[in-house]
Amino acid sequence: MELNAQQIAVLDRLRSHGIDVVAFPMYESLVGVKRGNCAALLAPTGDGSFRMYGNPSYLVAGQLSAHTIQSDGHWFVRKNEKLEATPERRAELEEFAAELAEILLPVA
Repeated sequence: MELNAQQIAVLDRLRSHGIDVVAFPMYESLVGVKRGNCAALLAPTGDGSFRMYGNPSYLVAGQLSAHTIQSDGHWFVRKNEKLEATPERRAELEEFAAELAEILLPVA
């Protein structure tokens, strides 16, 4: 994937906030970003920036998951594995998502 100077600057800004750029092989046309147990996919845009592709996710076994509500509570689910979506884990994900959204806002 080729990135322009503006997109590289966005990735540098993410790194300066402790967010790592990672690869998720199933999503090779997107840029993965991760901090702690949270990750997100970013899609390059035509204007030289990125937009979030889907919602940020809590990692289960190192992979992106879906947040589900089942009869026995809230869970982060990935294939046959699930992790309880405790209030602490949901707060960690919400904080990551909010910070990521703020960093992705255009810089004047």
